[in-house]
Amino acid sequence: MTALLFTNARLIDPEKGTDSIGTLAIDNGFIAGPRGMDGAEVIDCAGKCLAPGIVDIGVKVSEPGERHKESFGSAGAAAAAGGITTMVTRPDTLPAIDTPEVLEFVRRRANEAAPVRVLPMAALTRAREGREMAEIGFLMDAGAVAFTDCDAVVENTKVFSRCMTYAASLGALVVSHPQEPGLSAGAAATSGKFAALKGLPSVSPMAERMGLDRDMAVVEMTGARYHADQITTARALKRLERAKDAGLDVTAGVSIHHLTLNELDVGDFRTFFKVKPPLRSEEDRLAAVEAVASGLIDVISSMHTPQDEESKRLPFEEAASGAIGLETLLPAMMRLIHSGHMNLPTLWRALSLAPSKRLGLDSGRLSPGAPADLVLFDPDVPFVLNRFNLRSKSKNTPYDEARMEGRVLGTWVGGVRVFDYTSS
Repeated sequence: MTALLFTNARLIDPEKGTDSIGTLAIDNGFIAGPRGMDGAEVIDCAGKCLAPGIVDIGVKVSEPGERHKESFGSAGAAAAAGGITTMVTRPDTLPAIDTPEVLEFVRRRANEAAPVRVLPMAALTRAREGREMAEIGFLMDAGAVAFTDCDAVVENTKVFSRCMTYAASLGALVVSHPQEPGLSAGAAATSGKFAALKGLPSVSPMAERMGLDRDMAVVEMTGARYHADQITTARALKRLERAKDAGLDVTAGVSIHHLTLNELDVGDFRTFFKVKPPLRSEEDRLAAVEAVASGLIDVISSMHTPQDEESKRLPFEEAASGAIGLETLLPAMMRLIHSGHMNLPTLWRALSLAPSKRLGLDSGRLSPGAPADLVLFDPDVPFVLNRFNLRSKSKNTPYDEARMEGRVLGTWVGGVRVFDYTSS
């Protein structure tokens, strides 16, 4: 493997919290430090940003069952072009990833087709139906990094507590979708004046708080390791803060869409803006941004959810929820940088370091010995997004035709370049 030497790079180090010009050497797929190396291939970064590759928790790849929406090949290409070096994939496939055999199929397909690292999550209950616990121990042995039923909330608290108790005994991480399912059923918007004026079925933001309250009580009872996939309301943030202050093993994430968009964006009934949970008020959006900056919310993810044209070309209430985000994650996040809400090391703490720590990975760092999973990007280059230029099979992005800033120039996984903007 060729040794690399990145020179004149603006090094974004989330572990040290620094943003400085420097040099970074790569040897045998790992970071060797800021020293020069004889015979290394020199890459002049021209003052552009070099950071750890993004670790994206909650990516849906529609294999098996819906390969026309997204395959490991197309998702992997989109991830590489978006600076994502590790995809942590969801089990909400057809069938659900709830047995070691299905998990083995997924791992094999990912290794064959994706140029980036793929870490699969498995279902918490069989078929994600919330009735019977999946084979958590066997699935861990087969390579599952976490367990989740995604947006299919386990309504039976006794079943959920049994799953959490067993997961705690194995040290398994449970990823949950904190929503009260009865209130959330059929909702297309967040309740309030705007939803009422538009005539959209809505859900109170308290549904998220109620779901999190239930989950935190079970975590306290069982001692399980817990990650909330998306916290999007100010009311839920207060409950999250209390749980962390109490010493519970709890982390939380938020999607890029809930950090950069709000409920007013659905005003023209464009179904690309229909996501789950629904977009929130501007006050909730700003509270989530502040929570990321402070570290209360640990992780930012794309929550990449591909949907085909037919499922989105429906009235807003009937259209499928979800938006793609692998390629748009980085430029969308630059909105928070350019608006002054946070700096790049803070942002990369949530994009790379925190998810790596939660999953027990060595990535997310620029320290010697860490894997050479890197992204080189220009945070300032402007462009207008054309969804048809995206590499995902599905094109359901809410940023279509939006003016954006930030472009990935190169992505490396284990010291091997998997994306080069100049040749794309």
